[in-house]
Amino acid sequence: VQLQAFGGGLVQAGDSLRLSCAASLRTFSNYPVGWFRQAPGKEREFVAGVSWDSNTLYAESVEGRFTISRDNARNTVYLQMSRLQPEDTAVYYCAVGRDPFRTVPVPAPRLYKYWGQGTLVTVSS
Repeated sequence: VQLQAFGGGLVQAGDSLRLSCAASLRTFSNYPVGWFRQAPGKEREFVAGVSWDSNTLYAESVEGRFTISRDNARNTVYLQMSRLQPEDTAVYYCAVGRDPFRTVPVPAPRLYKYWGQGTLVTVSS
């Protein structure tokens, strides 16, 4: 299984950016997908997750600014990021959950089985 995350870049504070995550998994639609990020010197943290049936969960730090969605026909999950702040600077990773048909997205990295290579988002002040 391959996951390819793309869409990162250098933006200014207050700007918007959309990340995409394309998966090669044939049964992609059955699995939850999450976005995580890792800033320099910090641990990887959960950002947002979407269940197989499109229930969503967000980290408190991005609630109201980020939106996760999925297009199962394209095997793709998106992360629309708005009102970006310098503290959002990180490498963003997408991951496919370990358990199919989970109706509640989960924030724990250990519950994700496949990981993409990451895409860098840099927000300047």
